[in-house]
Amino acid sequence: MNSRIVAQYWLETGDDPLRTAETIAGEQSSGTFLKLANETPELKERSGARIEALEILEVVDRPSLPGGMVSERYTRCLLTLSWPLENMGPCLPTLMSTVAGNLFELRQVSGLRLLSLQLPEAFAKAYLGPAFGIEGTRRMSGVRQGPLIGTIIKPSVGLSPDKTAEQVKMLVDGGIDFIKDDELQADGPHCPFEERVTAVMRVVNDAAQRTGRKVMVAFNLTGDLDQMRQRHDWVLKHGGTCVMACVQSVGLVGMNALRRHSALPIHGHRAGWGYLSRSPALGWDFAAWQSLWRLVGVDHLHVNGLRNKFSESDDTVIASARAVTRPLFQDLPMAAMPVFSSAQTGLQAHDTFKALGHADLLCTAGGGIFGHPQGVAAGVAALREAWDAAQAGIDLKAYAATRPALQSALGFW
Repeated sequence: MNSRIVAQYWLETGDDPLRTAETIAGEQSSGTFLKLANETPELKERSGARIEALEILEVVDRPSLPGGMVSERYTRCLLTLSWPLENMGPCLPTLMSTVAGNLFELRQVSGLRLLSLQLPEAFAKAYLGPAFGIEGTRRMSGVRQGPLIGTIIKPSVGLSPDKTAEQVKMLVDGGIDFIKDDELQADGPHCPFEERVTAVMRVVNDAAQRTGRKVMVAFNLTGDLDQMRQRHDWVLKHGGTCVMACVQSVGLVGMNALRRHSALPIHGHRAGWGYLSRSPALGWDFAAWQSLWRLVGVDHLHVNGLRNKFSESDDTVIASARAVTRPLFQDLPMAAMPVFSSAQTGLQAHDTFKALGHADLLCTAGGGIFGHPQGVAAGVAALREAWDAAQAGIDLKAYAATRPALQSALGFW
């Protein structure tokens, strides 16, 4: 198997499951909708996708997705396919077309979800993976243990560079570890990228000279490839220590090119993840999806957060966080740092730490920090204290009894 690409799917079909599996295998390798003379046994043996396993799960009487074949019964199963590496070589864009291409719209398919991917080590030689990951992010940020306490600068429209820098100053003075742009904030006319970076880094650099501690700011450079390179260089020139990109918007080729150019950690935002994942009968599981972005060099990946404002369950969030730190290859872990966000406060710290068993993560809270009645510094302190309590195994309310910032935060969180 080490020279083959292996993908596991959840499949629902109104046809015979084996016949559907064979159709998918043919469509995504050597076949087409009818038998051709040149699709010889030798060709199929050399280049055809192979059915490695087919496990029947259940039968239902309604299809999950519209537009397919009409049937009295729809069979759900786990399907494992494999392809020879020689079909495409270690090329992620072609891999994407193979494991997640035309198979989703086949008429026999009334549900299909990509659950996992196993790739040959040739991909590790072709792609660089994260340059910084968890250890590099800790080194660059100066946060040696515990989570990086972070936040997001919002609104994404309306703040000028100077107003953005004012908010950054409050956060830096308040002891924040990490600040990120909103995913919608890149280079709009109200807050041009270069002006924003210049104003923000003036604040960050001034504080670093006074304190010896430089806050990590992830500037959203999402754009065309030449723009991203230029924006990266502008951040680097002004002493910045992180850049951010919306990975789905930029694509695998763009992220790979950015990684090969970048001298800074790359913060990967997964804007658009819902349209790939929200239907249980269609799309991707995070475990499969995240492996591609780690290969092309993303150092931080968003995983949502416990009790979030979106639709993902807590179990799914924790599974995603574990996935980004799980080794991609036996001797090349390529671990990224999970980023918890979406309506996060100190109330989730204990459960998050218990579920993960470690604090190698970024915890970003917007309202949970900015909304503190005693101000931003108290909001940062309260979130950090909540995580201190979680790591020490101390009840949150008991820990708050002698810590005014945390005590006050419990009233508005």
